[in-house]
Amino acid sequence: MNNRVVVGMSGGVDSSVTAYLLKEQGYEVIGVTMQVWPEDKEYEEREGGCCSLSSVEDARRVSDKLGIPFYVMNFRDIFDEKVIQPFVHEYLEGRTPNPCIACNKFIKFDAFLKKANALGADYIATGHYAKIYNDKGRFLIKNSEDDKKDQTYVLYNMTQYQLEHTLMPCGDYSKNRIREIAKEIGLSVHNKKDSEEICFIPDNDHGAYIKRQNPEVVKEGNFVDDNGNILGKHKGIVYYTIGQRKGLGIALGKPVFVKDINVVKNQVVLGSEEDIFKTQLIADNVNFIPFDKLNNPMKVKAKIRYASQPTEATIYPNDNSKVKVVFKNGVRAITKGQSVVFYDDDLLLGGGIIEKIL
Repeated sequence: MNNRVVVGMSGGVDSSVTAYLLKEQGYEVIGVTMQVWPEDKEYEEREGGCCSLSSVEDARRVSDKLGIPFYVMNFRDIFDEKVIQPFVHEYLEGRTPNPCIACNKFIKFDAFLKKANALGADYIATGHYAKIYNDKGRFLIKNSEDDKKDQTYVLYNMTQYQLEHTLMPCGDYSKNRIREIAKEIGLSVHNKKDSEEICFIPDNDHGAYIKRQNPEVVKEGNFVDDNGNILGKHKGIVYYTIGQRKGLGIALGKPVFVKDINVVKNQVVLGSEEDIFKTQLIADNVNFIPFDKLNNPMKVKAKIRYASQPTEATIYPNDNSKVKVVFKNGVRAITKGQSVVFYDDDLLLGGGIIEKIL
């Protein structure tokens, strides 16, 4: 392998310091911003985030400061096909997708890696907080040094080839130390706020975004209870997700939560908080990292969303690309379309998309 690495630069502090650290380690570093946002002034003129011209200019300034080449690569079409349209479709089907996981799977560690290979690079690098290492010829992922910033949850789809050709130096540092390094070397992005919104939805209102694209599909319907009794009106199923309490726009004299979404009847089913605790699910499109296939039941720690805490569970083989997950205790608001991700202590085992709640 050569020592040329293409760094995906979002204009934020993590990818900027990634480029610096790799240059210090002796790599030939090339900076690239992946252009995924639509050709729309609403996106280009927004401040911050990874879908704006200001972020491109931040990445360009950092590259100039570090003395590395910088390019912008167009990934608009594949991003629309693999991330935006499936995101919209999932919500219309009553599920709650995670677009960052789709972006990592299809864009950053697939299409971007292929573009980097075409530039003669053997590696890509990102600002993710995770540790990749080689264990006797098998590439594995462990949690980062900074538990609060750990991003292994969104990396479970990575293949052995992708892991072999990906570098993530931020995994060895805390977020505070990354910011300190950026300040020490004079990067203006050292105190830039982290982007938390969905990158292709400027106002972070996913329901309104989907309704603008599908005004004839997103319609008002009924809030109902388990027995089908009408409790009130909702503004469209895409605005709601399992476990939601705030923003329902309904007052029943007691706390109520979204328990289920009935796409066929255009209904949002409400219930008590105890109704949204479940113990079993089926996950599809499962990928494992330390091994190729689950052949026997295995005790794991599992996370059902990015910000949740790992909880004890047992996973069972269930068809070729599926597993059954049985939690030791009830888990709050398991949601179809989200990912369930498995760990053995700090080792990332793999994960899949929640298809069914049992």
